[in-house]
Amino acid sequence: MKTIALAMPDWAGHRAGQHVDVRLTAPDGYQTERSYSIASAPEDAYLELTVERLEGGEVSPYLVDELRPGDELELRGPVGGYFVWENEPGGAPLFLIGGGSGMTPFRSMVRHHRASGSRVPVRVLCSSRSLELLIYREELFKLAADDLIDVSVTLTREAPDDWRGYRGRIDPALLATTGWPAGEKPLTYICGPTAFVEAAAAAMVSLGHDPGRIRTERFGGTGG
Repeated sequence: MKTIALAMPDWAGHRAGQHVDVRLTAPDGYQTERSYSIASAPEDAYLELTVERLEGGEVSPYLVDELRPGDELELRGPVGGYFVWENEPGGAPLFLIGGGSGMTPFRSMVRHHRASGSRVPVRVLCSSRSLELLIYREELFKLAADDLIDVSVTLTREAPDDWRGYRGRIDPALLATTGWPAGEKPLTYICGPTAFVEAAAAAMVSLGHDPGRIRTERFGGTGG
């Protein structure tokens, strides 16, 4: 997995949570395109994409293995207006639930939260197979020092012997422990593999949360 920083001299800007389409064109004219969530905040100097290398993929192996400083890419976007978050005075508490690389748009949202001076309280729940595979690990742990941002991590497969975080898959009990009570009417965003997103969304509804305040974004086994 690699985070790529792109200089965008003519970029009109984006909203936290949006994505772009990256198009590659082969010498013979063959074209292929994939969507990637934007990992940087609107306030950041560069547009950043975090790309997970997928075996057999047509785009991600090139971006991770072949792309070099100075190379140019063809992008379309920003795309999306539903899965976005913007700082609004008096906004509702925010609950971000990410599985694996589904944390990418949340990095944009949390960075925007801090850069814009938002006073909205945020709770983040990250699910990863292991601590080593936890995306943005160092940045997430630094966020723990922010009084307005609470970060929880659950490891589903491997955990260090001294691990003090959560273990196991996300379920209603974990969401009730790490998230906001339904009475607080939080705005919830869930991103990750399809099965993960569906399970987390169903669990939130089972806890009494309004489905209309749960926004989801999912990805399957393609997108390479």
